Amino acid sequence: MTILEKLKKNAFLSLVVLAYVFMFIFKWQMGIESVKNSLYYIKEMLLIMPVIFVLTALLDLWVPKEKIIRYLGKEAGAKGTVLSFVIGSVSAGPIYAAFPMCVMLHKKGASIKNIVIILSSWAVIKIPMLLNEAKFLGFKFMAIRWVLTVGAVVVFSWITSRIIKDEDLPVESKVALGLSINEDACMGCGICAEEQPELFEMDGRKARVKVYNDENIDRERLNKTMELCPVESIKYVED
Repeated sequence: MTILEKLKKNAFLSLVVLAYVFMFIFKWQMGIESVKNSLYYIKEMLLIMPVIFVLTALLDLWVPKEKIIRYLGKEAGAKGTVLSFVIGSVSAGPIYAAFPMCVMLHKKGASIKNIVIILSSWAVIKIPMLLNEAKFLGFKFMAIRWVLTVGAVVVFSWITSRIIKDEDLPVESKVALGLSINEDACMGCGICAEEQPELFEMDGRKARVKVYNDENIDRERLNKTMELCPVESIKYVED
């Protein structure tokens, strides 16, 4: 892969680097502050995301698909809406921690409407945030804002479910024989590359399969690695 191809594949990252270079050239003090802020958030993500990946993998193993469809699927109705609000409201961590879990829930049958509700309530109506809001801005302000926000989330989730269909989200495609990774689903966590560096490696923000000899694959280790993948993007299809 040429340098130009790598830049195109990582266009967003390239733009961020160029922005930093621009700031250091023309406003170096702003560049220093930006780097400090970026390092702070990177450190936060490195501390939080491994825990989120593990919890997501455990939920994936422990909660049957039938339960997800029953309580969060398209036919869940009002109970699905209420449960989605509860999940988002009681969850801890920044909003980006919700994405791996929502990917897993959608793959197991959760509707787009309920996914939007979980993400929205996680972002704007978490219980700890409401308590602080009532403390600093008053209970009346918090209550009115909460009611209006819940109403808006319900409306927006309904609209989103009419515009975005299940097939618009990254889904598992038909895989060829052998070992493969669904790049659309891969979140770049790097677990597979850490567990089996002889089979997997990171290519930018995605994992990919190395050239391998099928006879040398340790199936027990591979199965463990596949189970650790929080979004189940690794597939191994035998002849």
